[in-house]
Amino acid sequence: MKVSEMNWQQLEHYLSADDRAIVPLGSTEQHAFLSLSVDSILAEKVAVDAAELCNVPVFPVMPFGMTPTFCDYPGTISLSMQTYVGLLYDILNSLKRQGFRRILLVNGHGGNSPAQNIISEWMVNNREVSVQLYNWWNAPLTWEKVLATDAVASHASWMENFAWTRLDNVTQPDVRKPMISLAELRKMNPAQARQYLGDGNYGGSYQRPDDDMQAIWDTAVNELRDTIESL
Repeated sequence: MKVSEMNWQQLEHYLSADDRAIVPLGSTEQHAFLSLSVDSILAEKVAVDAAELCNVPVFPVMPFGMTPTFCDYPGTISLSMQTYVGLLYDILNSLKRQGFRRILLVNGHGGNSPAQNIISEWMVNNREVSVQLYNWWNAPLTWEKVLATDAVASHASWMENFAWTRLDNVTQPDVRKPMISLAELRKMNPAQARQYLGDGNYGGSYQRPDDDMQAIWDTAVNELRDTIESL
């Protein structure tokens, strides 16, 4: 149930019987040879695929997040913490006003992790609403499936290379990139980070067979569906 494919009357009718909602959180940032919208594409698609059988509305993905490390890569847009807090507060306040009481934020970007503290703080003064942050890619069963497929999995590597994040007429390198040091990366400014990362892949192969990726996706969708049903 995409909210973009509903009108307000239909959503009001839904609220007469259910108070759940899903808001995907994404990012627009470099992903080596993949789409700049990888995190947004994946967060929205996994939410829509999982919610389909649950009949829970999925709002359009929030396409921008916090990604200051990648600011020197063209196309990357990074929000400040102050802006991100304000956005989440406004989204949650709007949903609460309309009658939503169980809200799941399906996150597709590691840099958005501070959202957990933001929603926890919001719930201090909004105790009648339950809000949960769900990082789809490292949910227990999904992450287990990723590691069982290939233990070297990282940002902009094969683990984010699905048919729906790949670009036409762009060939993925047929190499296995050595893992970078996250400890070193965290010390760097954006210019240093770009020089250190090169194409942007943190390490590992750039692509795996689509059968492998579909198996991971199926695990992710089923695991998220179980979470939606238990809200």
